[in-house]
Amino acid sequence: MSTKQQAMQTIPAYPAEQFCVEIGANMGDSLGVYDELILDDLYQLAPPAHPRRLALASSADGEFCVGQGGELGTEGAALHLDCALTLMPSAGDNVEALVMVEVDAQNMISGIFLLPLAPLMAEISYTLVRADRDSARKKLAQMAFVAFTRGTRITLSTGAQKPIEELQPGERILTRDEGIQELRWIGQSTSRAVGRMAPVLIKAGAMNNARDLLVSPDHRLFVYQRRDELGTGCPELLVRARDLVNGDTVVLQDGGFVDYFQLLFDRHHIIYAEGIAAESLYLDPMVRPTLPNEVIEKITANPLGTQRRDSHGLEVEKSLLDLPNAVDLLKRSSLR
Repeated sequence: MSTKQQAMQTIPAYPAEQFCVEIGANMGDSLGVYDELILDDLYQLAPPAHPRRLALASSADGEFCVGQGGELGTEGAALHLDCALTLMPSAGDNVEALVMVEVDAQNMISGIFLLPLAPLMAEISYTLVRADRDSARKKLAQMAFVAFTRGTRITLSTGAQKPIEELQPGERILTRDEGIQELRWIGQSTSRAVGRMAPVLIKAGAMNNARDLLVSPDHRLFVYQRRDELGTGCPELLVRARDLVNGDTVVLQDGGFVDYFQLLFDRHHIIYAEGIAAESLYLDPMVRPTLPNEVIEKITANPLGTQRRDSHGLEVEKSLLDLPNAVDLLKRSSLR
């Protein structure tokens, strides 16, 4: 990648060889690129149907490459977002998916990956009913969004709390890092609450939150440790919601539909949702293409808009949270 990596996402994916045409014009072939796809071909996922991690890194100029820490692809190799697919199973709801292509130094295809937005099942037939390139970037951005859900109460400059769906651009919001800041943009989308898009429910009190808090799985919560319970050596932590899931006080809320809301300021901030600190939307290269041009121009014209996402604290690795009482430890650490 020609420029410094600015964003990283780890996304569940399958190598194309695991997703093959069982009936149709391309019978016997594995998933190909957009120009090779034939609508109405029936695909089947070969067992074992366990996705592996594709580390997707993106640079400030919007290029992608295979990042560090994944299980698929060659680290540093260029990746291209090829297209978006709609797959119709023999039973159940349609599944949206993305196709990404890895290329070598000679720009030859060295790997093709399927990134489903909802779980795929082995030995179930999936009919390819749609393939397009126009919506691919938007769908990838939706996977990268950090978002709150309808009904979440956000703390205003006055200390009052307001449901997120009632906020308007220009609203003055209380931030932890820079006091009162003006809200620049509000995004809204409705998604099936399955797979990568299923929200995480942090039950009231679990992280000192006043009420239930429902956020997107990659949403980072801010924890100030008065005592270093996790042994991180850093008092200020950022913790992904999905890494806190324990099946009890923090659970994945899978099923149905969810309304997601994104809050964007001139720079990345820590705000308050249901009384606890959580991040606002970070304008990274995966998110940028989905925002209105006039919003991008205003933010990029502000020299403070280049703030790094990790400037708010240490991003905690999942390995440090693989403890049955991790949520309780974090809650206690912020109280002592």
